[in-house]
Amino acid sequence: MTTTRRAGVVSGILAALLALLFAFPLLRAAILSVTDGGGLTAANYGKLADFGAGLPTYLWNTAVVTLITVAGSLALAIPAGYGFARYTFRGKNLIFVLILAILMIPHPTILIPLYVLLGDLGLQNTLIGVALVMIMFQLPFSVFMMRIAFSAVPEELEEAAMLDGCSETRAMLRVSLAAVVPSVVTVGLFAFFAAWNEFLTPLILLNDGSRFTLPIALVSLRSGDFGAVDLGALQAGVIVSALPCVVLFLLLQRHYVRGLLAGALRG
Repeated sequence: MTTTRRAGVVSGILAALLALLFAFPLLRAAILSVTDGGGLTAANYGKLADFGAGLPTYLWNTAVVTLITVAGSLALAIPAGYGFARYTFRGKNLIFVLILAILMIPHPTILIPLYVLLGDLGLQNTLIGVALVMIMFQLPFSVFMMRIAFSAVPEELEEAAMLDGCSETRAMLRVSLAAVVPSVVTVGLFAFFAAWNEFLTPLILLNDGSRFTLPIALVSLRSGDFGAVDLGALQAGVIVSALPCVVLFLLLQRHYVRGLLAGALRG
């Protein structure tokens, strides 16, 4: 066996062991969710409907917050990133730096002021209010990624499209946006994962139990707020919570990796 081949085998084994290490908590949760003292059972998943407002309610609340966050982040980040990449205007770099500076602000320090602001807007204790805050948290990274992505697309491609009769907007949509689909997927996935798994923001901004998201419900189940702690039901809840993220990542991982690599290579 050559040195190169031996190194490849060792690298593969190490990668498999590392993957198993990271997957172990999820595998353990999956096993515990379908077992009890008597063997295999699916009863643990059925129990989730009886805790608090019920699993369907918590899933719906989480999905609403997540979808609004993803849609809002993309709707704002794509044109903003394109504007920073393509246009020159006064204060452009300063504005971009100020947007990125939001990343340096610890989120917990501004949740209380945001809670007061949402109250003034009539959005306190609402899923829309939580989603708006999540969009604000996601925008700096999203705009940064989209600016890098659009900067990597040659302007000559858009100019050629406009010579063929496309308007500037149409050229942007058909040429530049089509070229940065992997980065759009990356930004969307980051927003999805952040909103779906967020705990502190909805905990602070929501006080109605029927509007809680799934992470809050799982912590409440773990702490005994819904009665006696049921380990099997808790692990079933963990699997239900993790499954959408795992499935979505597996479906879109090719675009996700390409989007990250595009940003890294451009940077």
